[in-house]
Amino acid sequence: MDTRSHNLEDSGVMLMTLTLTSSTLLCCALPIALVTLGMGATVVSLVAAVPFIITLSEYKIIVFSVSGLLTSFSAWLMYRPGRFCPADPELAAACNRFQIWNRRILLFSSMLWLTGFFAAFLALPVMLLLED
Repeated sequence: MDTRSHNLEDSGVMLMTLTLTSSTLLCCALPIALVTLGMGATVVSLVAAVPFIITLSEYKIIVFSVSGLLTSFSAWLMYRPGRFCPADPELAAACNRFQIWNRRILLFSSMLWLTGFFAAFLALPVMLLLED
């Protein structure tokens, strides 16, 4: 098996994960943050310019489920048993660079997902709990 193509496939999954987790942030966390900061007109302009945000918000359970599963799959790809870099120094250096960037993307994607999850599902219950 060619190690370079295997690492490129892993990177493709990582980039797809980043894209999907960004959609969770776009649909839920960003509008809530903007409204909280008193920028409701900005949210209205954003929804007018990008009406797909409403569709993402309507199906947020599906969006979060798919992106959470993909993030978990990416983490499994990163830390699965039997993953190794080749012995050739040039290929090993490239493999190590791929792994470093993949870990960064995975960490960033996980942070985006957790931020969006908190904003979409936990922020209102926590706020209501703190009001009592």
